[in-house]
Amino acid sequence: MDPSVKTTIEQRLLETGEKERLKEHLRNRLTEAGWREELKLHAKEIVAKRGLNSITHDDLVKEITPKGRALVPDVVKKELLVKIQTFLSHQNNM
Repeated sequence: MDPSVKTTIEQRLLETGEKERLKEHLRNRLTEAGWREELKLHAKEIVAKRGLNSITHDDLVKEITPKGRALVPDVVKKELLVKIQTFLSHQNNM
């Protein structure tokens, strides 16, 4: 995707408030799917295995991020994609 198009889309999402609505929808759907709890358990396992004093916040984030992304249900990803596509299709001058 052309960087200028991406910038324009991001700007339009911010200006209209759609970005916040999408983030709220994503938060709610992930909570409903148990994603947050599953990721929290994974983080606790990592801390227990490595020890609280031998892991930094950045290390923990690096370690749980791949699993966090993998745990997002496909249906949630598809819903978000459809919402973004619908938003873009209703934008006139992009």
